[in-house]
Amino acid sequence: MGKDKLPKISTEVYETELERLQGELVKLQLWIKEKGLKVIVVFEGRDAAGKGGLIKRLTERVSPRVFRVVALPAPTDREKTQMYVQRYINHFPSAGEVVIFDRSWYNRLGVERVMQFCTRKEYVRFLQFVPSFENTIVNSEIILIKYWLDTSMEVQEKRFRDRIKDPRKIWKLSPMDVASYNRWFEYSQARDDMLLASDKPHAPWYIVPADDKKRARLNCITHFLSIIPYEDLEREEVELGERDMTNAYDDQLNLAERSVVPQKF
Repeated sequence: MGKDKLPKISTEVYETELERLQGELVKLQLWIKEKGLKVIVVFEGRDAAGKGGLIKRLTERVSPRVFRVVALPAPTDREKTQMYVQRYINHFPSAGEVVIFDRSWYNRLGVERVMQFCTRKEYVRFLQFVPSFENTIVNSEIILIKYWLDTSMEVQEKRFRDRIKDPRKIWKLSPMDVASYNRWFEYSQARDDMLLASDKPHAPWYIVPADDKKRARLNCITHFLSIIPYEDLEREEVELGERDMTNAYDDQLNLAERSVVPQKF
């Protein structure tokens, strides 16, 4: 059965499965902290592939102190003079942390190549360098997981047009997005060359079919949970106990004496 023929996942099934998976992510979080694991998750894909929505569902029920999302802006003038990967390394995890890169050092092999933000020499040098760089990451006892969200030309166009019409989403449509729309096949070639150079046994790329956002989120989170073996750690049962009423008094605010948000609803 082709991906276009798969039945839509109902909202009820999606929400039930997502709740279950997010419960497992909490168990994984406790395991990572307990064992002092260091994890990097890289999310790449075309503009409008659904990276932001997937990352939101992956992180919305866990602690931002454990699951840190890194989405770097364009490099500053100072950062442009540094070693290319330096500003990414600055965000690498310490023990007990998961760092999620919403776009990563692969910018050089994608947008920078297509938009000519780097020289051909810089591009080729990094293309040759990235396997050894990621080998160093893995040899530093960091779990490196790389996801490419794969979308079709038709779905990208639909999502872009939805952004144009929706005032809540128009901020997502940047000049860079328009350029990526116009240069579809240049980005495809950059993707193909990137995968050829960097899909290695020590740091494989996992492809997430992402035309169906709900299915992509559930499948990717399920896969992520399968990559890191974990156990459900025993936790002490929490007891609230009793309030100390020794110094009890009428502590309700007198709203008539305060600036209160108007109650419109």
